[in-house]
Amino acid sequence: QVQLAESGGGLVQAGGSLKLSCAASGNIFSINDMGWYRQAPGKQRELVARIISSGRTDYEDSVKDRFTISRDNAKMTVALQMNSLKPEDTAVYYCNMIVALVTTPTINRSFWGQGTQVTVSS
Repeated sequence: QVQLAESGGGLVQAGGSLKLSCAASGNIFSINDMGWYRQAPGKQRELVARIISSGRTDYEDSVKDRFTISRDNAKMTVALQMNSLKPEDTAVYYCNMIVALVTTPTINRSFWGQGTQVTVSS
């Protein structure tokens, strides 16, 4: 029904930067929340950042001053600019969007990308 295609993950040295992007496709009527989650080895999945339809953003405390989330509603994309990366940022990062489908435009559904690996070397 909905596919989320992620890009931008990879290897980077501590202090470096990466930009993750996620593009939605499918039978989409509207997109409400967009966000990024991550799961590091031995840890639970956590919210990294989200941006709701009004443009308001929320960040996990450890990334608040380093990461920036943005969205382009026309392109149905969300991006995460990650600066000053630390080894503890190493994780699989997942794109998430809350979507209303054309067939059921009043119902919100959660969709996930396949995940992209971010590895920060010390």
